[in-house]
Amino acid sequence: MLEPAADLALTTHRRLSSRRQLRVPGFIILLTATILLCGCATLTDGRIWGQNATLRPGWERVRSSAVSAARDPWVWGPLIGAAAFQFDDWDRRTSDWARENTPVFGSEHNAEDWSDDLRKASVLAHYVTIAATAGGDDSTEWVVAKVKGIVVQSAAVAATGLVTRQLKTSMDRERPNGLADESFPSGHTSSSAVHTRLASENLQSIDMGQGTRQLLDVGLTALTIGTSWARIEAGWHFPSDTLFSMALGNFIGSFVNDAFLGLEDRKSSVAVVPTAGGVVVQWSWAF
Repeated sequence: MLEPAADLALTTHRRLSSRRQLRVPGFIILLTATILLCGCATLTDGRIWGQNATLRPGWERVRSSAVSAARDPWVWGPLIGAAAFQFDDWDRRTSDWARENTPVFGSEHNAEDWSDDLRKASVLAHYVTIAATAGGDDSTEWVVAKVKGIVVQSAAVAATGLVTRQLKTSMDRERPNGLADESFPSGHTSSSAVHTRLASENLQSIDMGQGTRQLLDVGLTALTIGTSWARIEAGWHFPSDTLFSMALGNFIGSFVNDAFLGLEDRKSSVAVVPTAGGVVVQWSWAF
């Protein structure tokens, strides 16, 4: 017969092993399979992903990246939502309802498990997309470029974690379940948001159809939204905590990637093409 401590350890191990086997989102398998079938040796302009990463992008690039990130709907939208939850004690009432009913995950324990696994899936999705970005034919250039790109995106992840921890300490907001004073903001949500945002940015550097790219973007967004709601049902955060965190992760991910990775702006472009009868102005916009 096992000793109580050994029995508890074995039971815990079995539970964790079972959870790891059951909580792998099928989206990750779909994402991996899709990008393995896509990809190309270089970007459309002939460069390698990460090749032009820099620590000195220039003030204009920093300014434009910050403005672009702030204008992103996944930044200002959640911020507006977080503010709206402050009216009529809606934040507390929604949190209490979610904890009592757990309509998505069935229990607070399941919600906590899912929040962990969805966040981990977000991290995995990010690094899968890094592996699939254009790497070129020269192995040395490929390694150097990948390392530079990984350093930039890892800095975005680290910055998000640092800001999140500092805010937790300074805001000192009690969690809905009353177990600690670290409710604002949500570390799980901000982590998921920055990873999925960077993964979405990386998809722009992988050769695939626009419809496929949009479908994968929806899946990435679902990982972050799922993480956010799971933390609410688990009783660890109020809705405004996770909404702010979603905005934080998206802002830092977008800003750092655009400012320091050295990729051209893929969102819009204008080209003037000479013709026999004059010129043709071409405008393209990726969304």
